[in-house]
Amino acid sequence: NVREVLDHHRKSADVHLGGVPMIVADSMDFIRSDLVTFGAGVFIFLVVILTLSFRRLRWVMLPLMTCVITCVTMIGLLGYLDWRVTVVSSNFVALMLILCLSLTLHIIVRYREIHARIPEADQFVLVSRTVRRIVEPCLYTALTTIVAFGSLIVSGIRPVIDFGWMMAIGIIVAFILSFTFFPAALMLLPPGEPSSRNDITAAITRFVADLIQRHSKATLFVFGALAVFGLVGLTKLTVENRFIDYYKESTEIYRGMELIDSKLGGTTPLDIIIDAPEEVVAYDEPADDYEEEFVDIYADETDAEAGITSRSYWFNNRHLPEVKTLHDFIDSLPNTGKVISLATFIDILEQLDENIINDNFTLSVVYEKLPENVRNSLLSPYLSGDGNQLRIGVRVFESDRSLRRTELLDTIQQSLGAQIGIDSSKVHVSGMLVLYNNMLQSLFRSQLLTLGAVFVAIMLMFMVLFRSAKTSIIAIIPNLTSACLVLGIMGWFHIPLDLMTITIAAITVGIGVDDTIHYVHRFKYEFELDRDYWASVFRCHISIGRAIYYTSITIMLGFSILTFSRFVPTIYFGLLTSIAMLVSLLANMTLLPLLIVTFRTAGQPAEPLVQNAP
Repeated sequence: NVREVLDHHRKSADVHLGGVPMIVADSMDFIRSDLVTFGAGVFIFLVVILTLSFRRLRWVMLPLMTCVITCVTMIGLLGYLDWRVTVVSSNFVALMLILCLSLTLHIIVRYREIHARIPEADQFVLVSRTVRRIVEPCLYTALTTIVAFGSLIVSGIRPVIDFGWMMAIGIIVAFILSFTFFPAALMLLPPGEPSSRNDITAAITRFVADLIQRHSKATLFVFGALAVFGLVGLTKLTVENRFIDYYKESTEIYRGMELIDSKLGGTTPLDIIIDAPEEVVAYDEPADDYEEEFVDIYADETDAEAGITSRSYWFNNRHLPEVKTLHDFIDSLPNTGKVISLATFIDILEQLDENIINDNFTLSVVYEKLPENVRNSLLSPYLSGDGNQLRIGVRVFESDRSLRRTELLDTIQQSLGAQIGIDSSKVHVSGMLVLYNNMLQSLFRSQLLTLGAVFVAIMLMFMVLFRSAKTSIIAIIPNLTSACLVLGIMGWFHIPLDLMTITIAAITVGIGVDDTIHYVHRFKYEFELDRDYWASVFRCHISIGRAIYYTSITIMLGFSILTFSRFVPTIYFGLLTSIAMLVSLLANMTLLPLLIVTFRTAGQPAEPLVQNAP
């Protein structure tokens, strides 16, 4: 409605709109736009990827139908439960499409392998064998992904917690539909001709296997260097950021905040509340009889409200100079803009009479005689009814690159009381700045809790799945490396943690560990055929390696679409998650098999290891 009014004046004036309500409204518009735009964009992109990868209509339509039904089911469930989408969960639809597709891709690749091996088999045999072979690793991958997203529940931040629950429930729905609807629909189609296994993907994965066999030490060295790079970057990770940087410079939010900061006294509100000392809650020099009599005669209020200067700790000639001292101190801080307090009202009075601050009698009369609308505008917001609590309204320069919110708040709480000799416990801070700062500071604790919870839970699941401590430790290393590296990149490039980027590590581990489980599960099967480590590696790379390649590339490119958002945290989320998926793919296709071969996690080979490709 405000914008409709402003539109009538934009031809004759340079009009800007700003403030927290506008930021909230526009951010919700960005979320709605991202839900529709990127949900549709990811869907179209998946059509292209599936078409180029498999070149058969059934392998395009069936996965997409499964993904669409999954998303519609979850969106309907969220609607019935009145579960609101937030900034954090705005990419929910895109994530569900990608994760559901990942499950169906593993089914497709395994079906095509079995069909190529036994081309004469009927459809029931092919589908049933596919489901039996792939359901166990997919079940564990779904469970580990649920654990990864479920770890967000311990974050302590409500939107992050809700996002964790949404994704955990969504993965359950995706798994159920992938192993019911997808094979049921596939049964309605004839087997067709088996596809060739010697495609370009198989050539790429075989090349990777040959590369790590020939350059094992170099590969380990590279990942060791990447791990060190990530660990050093972790020490540079911060949560301090400018809210204005969440939006592109072309948006109205950015332009409005920048203008208000530079010319109109600051954007972000901060309230400072100062209580009177408990041992002194009233002015200790009582008003004389003449003052009380005068006030009693001329006041419009009841007798109980007469003589404010005799009852108030702050509103009298003794402590008003201290109020001005506090006001001036806040105003002198480099990150503060417009400051309004009781001292502002006193400055107005002093323009009428410069000695008014020294006269309690006149102050009492003025207080009682003020029109109600003037008092409600200039006095009541900054002085409590009993006169023993001050409020100082401050606006902070959000666009100031030197702004350190925690340091600013600590300075105010620790130094403000010292200015007039009262205990710092009497100084309280509130407002949007405090709320946002507390959220940012909790992100560090949340990130530690989230990563700790997800790795402990996944390690326990690995122990159950692999029944080997050595294999479990080996399997967790590639995922630790990818999570460490993506957080290290954020540290090196000064990308702060926020509500969006805090979920990247959990997503990286949750999706990356899927590839680990599929690879280790397939390696154990291949190793039992001839107990030859390198031969098993090559067979894994041209079988399950292709499924890992398809899913990882699809996820990586799918997330990259988010970089076209107008909301900067969404851009970072898409970019960093794509990088994390690339690192996870490389780690699971190079580092993981090398560690398996080096530490012989599957048992003793039938004969000494040789450096020959099968």
